[in-house]
Amino acid sequence: MLRDTRILVTGGAGFIGSAVVHHLVRDLGAAVLVVDKLTYAGNLASLAALDGHAGYRFAQADICDAARMAELFAAFDPDAVMHLAAESHVDRSIDGPADFITTNVVGTYTLLQAAVAHWRKLPKDRADAFRFHHVSTDEVFGALGEEGRFTETTPYDPRSPYSASKASSDHLVSAWGHTYGLPIVISNCSNNYGPRQFPEKLIPLTLIKGLHGEPMPVYGAGKNVRDWLYVEDHARALATVLARGKVGETYNVGGGAERRNIEVVETLCTTLDALAPREKPHRELITFVADRPGHDFRYAIDCSKLERELGWRAQESFETGLARTVRWYLDNRAWWEPLVKTHDAAARRGLATTAGR
Repeated sequence: MLRDTRILVTGGAGFIGSAVVHHLVRDLGAAVLVVDKLTYAGNLASLAALDGHAGYRFAQADICDAARMAELFAAFDPDAVMHLAAESHVDRSIDGPADFITTNVVGTYTLLQAAVAHWRKLPKDRADAFRFHHVSTDEVFGALGEEGRFTETTPYDPRSPYSASKASSDHLVSAWGHTYGLPIVISNCSNNYGPRQFPEKLIPLTLIKGLHGEPMPVYGAGKNVRDWLYVEDHARALATVLARGKVGETYNVGGGAERRNIEVVETLCTTLDALAPREKPHRELITFVADRPGHDFRYAIDCSKLERELGWRAQESFETGLARTVRWYLDNRAWWEPLVKTHDAAARRGLATTAGR
């Protein structure tokens, strides 16, 4: 599908990005240049298994650096861009929105400019085949009540600095497609989980807390609902969109696994009881904490367009994906323990009521 295609992947050392890179290189035979600034959430250990592989290259660079982006495009000569580089944690965006505006908005603009300049120099056959795939989130659509799902035509209604910055980047990509003719595709995904997720997110955070016998925090009453998508299913979806998506179109990606946050943590506790038992059930560690400011009630994705038009299907149920996730964290302490110590990844964030910086 993408064999020998030269793909520049931004944010490829991150959680979703590293899953995408592994899939592109190992499963599909693509040639990949990972461009990553290596902020707290970028981890070269996530790509260590690809070291020495002929299809993998890495460049540490900031997507806001226009000169560096131009240099990398010229040197690698990509056939496609998969843009995953982003500040992505809602809680961090509440405490410090400036980084989100810089990376997600200014960085996307800078990358688009580099991509357009590169694309315009390509011979016609390569220019026609070129794609700029922007990877985004369902959070740009705001919040849902008890009923309904987000579709590709749902109006944007972002509620946090993070989702507002991603909505901005979506609009920029779409505008560069309309105005300059850049062949773009956009995908918006639901909540991801799986191996190599930075330990500040709900599932790895509560998992690690449970392994340490510490309180497992749940916001508010745990009633907020998310649609959970196993990261390797997402990686397969993104490759499918890049290869077969129609220029100018948007595709929603979801796991078809809506769960209240408390249900997620309770299922995690049951899985931990089976795979890493302690004297008392892990559920006794569940602790309700003050809710996040402006916490959206429910997200749910309708991904029928992706299924119908491009033939993608999620392969993991929430239960099978969660079991795989727990086993990975049990077997890879050397990956996550340094992150917890070095970056204070288990600390509570997002309590600021005003922009801190």
